[in-house]
Amino acid sequence: MLYEWQDLFVALALVFVIEGMLPFLRPEAWRKTMGRIATKPDQAVRLLGFISMMTGVILLYIIRR
Repeated sequence: MLYEWQDLFVALALVFVIEGMLPFLRPEAWRKTMGRIATKPDQAVRLLGFISMMTGVILLYIIRR
């Protein structure tokens, strides 16, 4: 049971690392991208989020198989 929680925390830590890479390395490009996303309609942002989640689920399935 503890091992499962450890996996979750490792995954969350990796999310923070990956999410922080672009603003750290290219803050101007990150701001520009976030500005473009902010102007998109909610439906487009939701679709992007859904595609991102499904990509993650598929990758997890492939890796854990």
